[in-house]
Amino acid sequence: MRLRPSHQIVLVYVAIGALWIGLSDAAVRALFGETPRLTWARSIEGIGYVLITALLLLIMIGRRVRRLERAHAAVVESYEQTIRAWVHVLDLHHHEAKDHTLRVSRMTVAMARLLRVGDDELVQIERGALLHDIGKVGVPDAILTKRGPLDAEERRIIERHPTIAFELLREIDFLAPCLDIPYCHHEKWDGRGYPRGLRGMEIPFAARVFAIVDVWDALSFDRVYKSAWPQAAVVAFLEREAGRHFDPDLVPVFLAHREALIRAGIASGTVQVLEAPAIAISDVAAPLPERASGPSALIRSSSAAP
Repeated sequence: MRLRPSHQIVLVYVAIGALWIGLSDAAVRALFGETPRLTWARSIEGIGYVLITALLLLIMIGRRVRRLERAHAAVVESYEQTIRAWVHVLDLHHHEAKDHTLRVSRMTVAMARLLRVGDDELVQIERGALLHDIGKVGVPDAILTKRGPLDAEERRIIERHPTIAFELLREIDFLAPCLDIPYCHHEKWDGRGYPRGLRGMEIPFAARVFAIVDVWDALSFDRVYKSAWPQAAVVAFLEREAGRHFDPDLVPVFLAHREALIRAGIASGTVQVLEAPAIAISDVAAPLPERASGPSALIRSSSAAP
């Protein structure tokens, strides 16, 4: 069991104090010939003093730590509120994205948990999924809501939204670890994606997971430019694009647990990563793929700027 920092400080204080008392009393007895009984009495008195002051120190440090923890929690909550506000702005800018954003966030968190991602990284994945299209605030409404295919110039503009997201978020230390999804969710396994043409394992793990969920959702629901596809056609598309658009090891996991992931996606309420619907590891039918752990260092680095 790992001790809290405040307990570690007090333990070190007690150990050093007791050692000092024992050695100093032994030195006094050796130099001045005091009786052992008197020496022991002084040692007990000194150790008692150390224990009492250690208890007071523990109380004082504990109070300070709790104040710092409350302040930290308040800061984190303010950041979370900012994220929710940004998502709301995106909803207003791109109306159809509201249910899509919450749904794909829940599904991505559920799939990442299925793949044994730890809670700390799940938090970053959740934030990245919620902010995946934040770069579209820089795309004109006329393009986002256009009925029908985009022309070459419109395609060039909309393909800038991951870069816009990177530029918006990279200077915010709190959000730097969640940039993998906003910046890389349109990369493709075979290198044909954008904005940087990453290939295979160069694409961050979180973005590879999210890409499958995002495309499934885009095909499964009506958009201004298309009608929803039948699920059989969506499944066939995902299978066909494994190894081309998507990580070929992740597609079978998604398809094997598609129904459970869909249930997670339509759960009521806002996304709460540590309370999101979970899929039991014992239910896994397909073997889980190997993955690199943690968010991409390349994305966190400012040297990754295009």
